[in-house]
Amino acid sequence: MSELMVIMLERVGMIVAVAFILTRFDFFKNMVYHDTLNRKQEITAIAFFGFFGIIGTYFGVAFNTNTQEFTSVAMNIASDEAIANSRVIGVVVAGLLGGYRLGLGAGLIAGIHRITLGGFTGLACGISTIVAGLVAGAFYKKGKDIKPVMAFAIGALAETMQMGVILLLSKPFEQALSLVQAIGIPMILANGIGTAIFLLIVYNVISDQEKVTALQAQKTLRIANQTLGYLRKGMTADTAAAVCGILHRELAPSAVSMTNQTEILAHVGLASDHHKAHSPIQTKVTKEVLQHGELIVANEQAIHCMEENCPLGAAVVAPLKQRGETIGTIKLYYPSEKAITDVSMELIDGLSSLLSDQLEIAHAEQSYQLAKEAEIKVLQAQISPHFLFNSMNIIVSLIRTDPDQARQLLNSLSYFLRQNLAGTTASKVTLQQELHHVHAYLQIEQARFIDKLSITLDVDETVLNEMIPPLTLQPLVENAVKHGIRNMEKDCHISISIQPIENEIAIEVADNGEGINEERLKTIGVKEVESIEGTGLGLFNVNRRLTMTFGERAALHFDSTVGKGTTVHFRIPHVKEGEHIESYSSASSR
Repeated sequence: MSELMVIMLERVGMIVAVAFILTRFDFFKNMVYHDTLNRKQEITAIAFFGFFGIIGTYFGVAFNTNTQEFTSVAMNIASDEAIANSRVIGVVVAGLLGGYRLGLGAGLIAGIHRITLGGFTGLACGISTIVAGLVAGAFYKKGKDIKPVMAFAIGALAETMQMGVILLLSKPFEQALSLVQAIGIPMILANGIGTAIFLLIVYNVISDQEKVTALQAQKTLRIANQTLGYLRKGMTADTAAAVCGILHRELAPSAVSMTNQTEILAHVGLASDHHKAHSPIQTKVTKEVLQHGELIVANEQAIHCMEENCPLGAAVVAPLKQRGETIGTIKLYYPSEKAITDVSMELIDGLSSLLSDQLEIAHAEQSYQLAKEAEIKVLQAQISPHFLFNSMNIIVSLIRTDPDQARQLLNSLSYFLRQNLAGTTASKVTLQQELHHVHAYLQIEQARFIDKLSITLDVDETVLNEMIPPLTLQPLVENAVKHGIRNMEKDCHISISIQPIENEIAIEVADNGEGINEERLKTIGVKEVESIEGTGLGLFNVNRRLTMTFGERAALHFDSTVGKGTTVHFRIPHVKEGEHIESYSSASSR
């Protein structure tokens, strides 16, 4: 028994060695990682484990029950011979990893093969092999989480069942009993150990792959985090140099370069003298990637340098795409093609997509900014005629009665229109410029109201250089005049307040007019509202431009009481020297 135990462990060791080699192949890794297999994968897996069971049969030893001697397994077994083998290992592992269908399929292949070899235990061993696959399949749901001790127990159980089937089916019984007594315990222990070791190998494959995947993901995210700030500015020589430096540091190739469609934007690492920035693209491979948009691995001849003795032996050239069009390449150089592994290829391919996505985001952000600026210009242009027609009506009425005042108002209107025209080409103006706008407007309106309108200004001069979208205050004042105090006979009053409050500037326009009813107050400034008083377009445009420029915190707010007046107020960021104005908008969106 001890002699057979040693032989069996030796043969199991050989089986495990073969298993370890097989698990290095991509086929096996892919099979292990699929929780559910399609028909083709399932057939392949059944054939694989069935063949593995057959190998286990031939790696066993033939035992003669009469002479009690062990010999190598031949193509045919004598009637008084049986095989001490490790066939069960492949079948049990198939059931554990793939369920009863894989276990049954592998068991049928290995079992039928065993029957064809003959011997007085041929039928019993064939049937028990099939049953072993079904039994192992019962533990499938625990599958990849089975502990080595449990795997040993399942493998030992399958072999124990085989011994029982041999006793039940093999004739003569005395010969079967003698066989079981001789090989039973060594086979139970050896196959249990073999099953446990096989699963440990599978776990090792899974663990290694998961570690590689985790490291790749971690490295990719780290690179993404570092490159995003640069690529958001677009693909320029400066951003390319920064990105190449990051990739060279993180991936440790011999060199990294980035190109657009016509020239090398940056090159970091070896042979930087050969591949100078802004030099024309020389290699055929780069041009092929630009044309076809597919990753290519190139050897030294294909990436020839401008001079001899270039230390760059091979390169991976990946496309950089924007809106489906290849706009450049990223090239990672290595000493030779042997240094380019499948893992590095997958990582570079993923980085190519990642960097392309970042360029897409940059393009989208630039397009959004252009669209936003264009919309602001349209909104500003809509305001000019609104004020112009009101002003001209007042001036026309004064030409005969008070020519001097009409001339003064024309000067004010001329100044206003010049500022208004400048406003359509500027994204922001100072608060002081806005107040000059308001002053020009009020000069015309005070002429219309004669002595009925008074103005109060409460302005902190320290904030007059702060920036605001043009044509913001004038529509608010115009709204107060046109809709607030228009029906008042006397004591019309409008106040304008601009004061710093902590890190913001509070701006307020108030009137003592007729006020706004509660129903209209809910929609004013939010959308255009058709009514006999007007559409609310002016306030809607002001509110739109403020929120587009500074964020939702800069939106207009209205406080109004019918019969007592209305106050419109909003806040903009108090931008300190060196601070970017987008910080307020970004903070407001959080």
